[in-house]
Amino acid sequence: MINKIVQIWKAEDLRKDIFFVLSMLVIFRLAAHIPIPGIDVTALREYFASNQILGLLNIFSGGGMQNFSIVMMGVAPYITSSIIFQLLAMIVPKLEEMQKEEQGRQRINVWTRWLTVPLAILQSFGMITILRSQSQYQILSDVTPFNYISMLIIITTGTIFLMWIGELISEKKIGNGISLLIFAGIISSLPQAVMQVVATFDQTQLFLMIGFAIIALITIVGVVVITEGQRNVPVQYARQVRGNRMYGGTSTHLPLRVNMAGVIPIIFAISVVLFPSMIAQFFMQAKTAWIASAAEWVIRAFQNQLFYGIIYFLMVFAFTYFYTEVIFHPTQIAENLQKQGGFIPGIRPGRHTSEYLANTIHKIIFVGALFLAIIAILPLIMRYFTGIQSLAIGGTSLLIVVAVVIETVKQIESQLTMRKYEGN
Repeated sequence: MINKIVQIWKAEDLRKDIFFVLSMLVIFRLAAHIPIPGIDVTALREYFASNQILGLLNIFSGGGMQNFSIVMMGVAPYITSSIIFQLLAMIVPKLEEMQKEEQGRQRINVWTRWLTVPLAILQSFGMITILRSQSQYQILSDVTPFNYISMLIIITTGTIFLMWIGELISEKKIGNGISLLIFAGIISSLPQAVMQVVATFDQTQLFLMIGFAIIALITIVGVVVITEGQRNVPVQYARQVRGNRMYGGTSTHLPLRVNMAGVIPIIFAISVVLFPSMIAQFFMQAKTAWIASAAEWVIRAFQNQLFYGIIYFLMVFAFTYFYTEVIFHPTQIAENLQKQGGFIPGIRPGRHTSEYLANTIHKIIFVGALFLAIIAILPLIMRYFTGIQSLAIGGTSLLIVVAVVIETVKQIESQLTMRKYEGN
């Protein structure tokens, strides 16, 4: 570990990249504490403390939501936009073809950024409307049309600012920028949580702490296992004679990871699970009786831990498969192997290789998706037996934190390896 740190420090460009990423995260944390004027922050925090759904959403915004900061929506609109285009790519052939080419992916990224703007306006409008409807808390009072529009512009600008920071971080290849922003938001709430536990600790909470420690340990071990786990598919390269020289004839392997999607399925699942409740709260004060009743039913349904756990489980499981389909292309891999004279022993090149890789990855991902989904709802199971509210949030947070740390460390190690070979 110490040797790795020394190597990072000696690599000047890598050291600068890491400091740049850290400075961007610091800027994000500073922005999360710049409030928008005209709101009762104390009443807002009381409201978030009483609402589990908004409390979870607040964690992923880095506390910016309960501060009503300029970046209160975090990167949620950008994630929603990404989900929309990735879903469209599964059903629109033209978008699917564009994803296979670098130029096409760049165009889709541009469209994703543009779609983020109206989504940020819509989501911020919904959040402000929800807060205004909570008359018992007096969170927002006497909001003029000018103030309303100003808030929408400021919050939307804050989201675009975070999207830009996330892309700058990703360009440095020191982890995924959006994931690191969410990671920073979760970590920022840790000191306050620890202080609160210490301040209110007594002997009756000893078993509570033990239960939380067990959940944390299981989550960390589980995420590490599924992230590091892989199946090595043997690949043989045929010998080729060119002039007086012979090429190929070597054996290697194609690594297929148990969880290729990393932390993205968790982020996608949380975004989807939170969306119905957020929309329902927007229509709670509707004048039409059946709309208000439907909104109330949706909120009650998602507050039911059994229903919430089942939906969350299915979303994590489905998005693990979905995102793997997006990033893993067996047909393209089979074509590249065939062009390079490579083949899997016992499998014919071309279509048969593609089908073999597709079937293999589906079997592997089933185990990874199932394990990831179980770990995601494990805190909810513990809460059912212990009644501990914090575990339901802490488990999901740990899941994301550990996965992002592993992903970031791997990218830094790959950067070190690349510089080592370039140096030689």
